[in-house]
Amino acid sequence: MTVREYNTAVDEYADALFRFVLKNINDRDAAKDIMQDVFEKVWLKRDGIEFEKVKSYLFTAAYRTMLDAIKKTKKHDAEPEKVAARLGYESEEVDLSEVLENALSRLPEQQKAVIMLRDYEGYSYEEIGEITGLSESQVKVYIYRGRMALKNYLVDINLVL
Repeated sequence: MTVREYNTAVDEYADALFRFVLKNINDRDAAKDIMQDVFEKVWLKRDGIEFEKVKSYLFTAAYRTMLDAIKKTKKHDAEPEKVAARLGYESEEVDLSEVLENALSRLPEQQKAVIMLRDYEGYSYEEIGEITGLSESQVKVYIYRGRMALKNYLVDINLVL
């Protein structure tokens, strides 16, 4: 990949990649750090990456870097106050986007990632499989299970009250 192609890849895919990472980890600073790491990895390996496959490479690298960051954060984020604040609702009015974010945060990392790639970014099952390293059938299973978990959480009567 040439320098021009690298710059084109940054221009074309940076926004979608950032949205994907941010929706999964809900931390703007951490998402920026992950983005920086991903684009650095691509820059260092640019000679071995074909421009036609750079999108898949970027999302794969972002997915794996994001999982590493999530694992590190979970070790440090076990404080009860943070967990309670993240799961609780302060106001009596329910913000639907907040409820959805809370529902997504309850999913396992792989289910959340494949749902975000499919429903937010519009990737096909095959592309998601390439990005995550899962088989196409496993991607479908994770999406189904994740959607069912979201459905069960979102129809909980306690959220409506």
